[in-house]
Amino acid sequence: MGRQAVADRDRRMEVLVPALRRFAWSLTRNADEADDLVQDCLEHALGAWHRRHADGNLRAWLFAILYNLYVSGRRRSARRARLLEQVAQFGEIATPVGGADASVHCAEVLDQLDTLPEEQRAVLLLVGVEGLAYDEAAEVLAVPIGTVMSRLSRARERLRRLGEGRPAGVVPLRRVV
Repeated sequence: MGRQAVADRDRRMEVLVPALRRFAWSLTRNADEADDLVQDCLEHALGAWHRRHADGNLRAWLFAILYNLYVSGRRRSARRARLLEQVAQFGEIATPVGGADASVHCAEVLDQLDTLPEEQRAVLLLVGVEGLAYDEAAEVLAVPIGTVMSRLSRARERLRRLGEGRPAGVVPLRRVV
């Protein structure tokens, strides 16, 4: 894309920013969230510019991106809220039956989960908590399916070792006969 084309694109998008902000604010009712939503929209649009129909309506395209990002964010927040609610219910259920020990165990597992490297934690949460298939997790993380399986295996092994009280990085030697 030439310098003039980039300048033209930027000028056309800049003119629409106030309308995008108004729309975002009407959806979120929060100025900071609306600004973040508009920024995400513009970043997404710039990244997907090559996929846009040249003769299409830029305004409609940007509004569609913004609205889809808003809906996706709401769904993500709802999933997080449901997960947190389930964790809280699990804690409430586990505490009376197992007493304080079960509650402490839950807290320890969550602490151990936080010690995992980000890539391993992401795979474990996508597959184990969100219930995604390996191929879906691979798509979300933009990695090969083998990488998902490898990271999941390492994450599970590390959590198992931590649960047994062994250092997570120490792997016992195997005898090859």
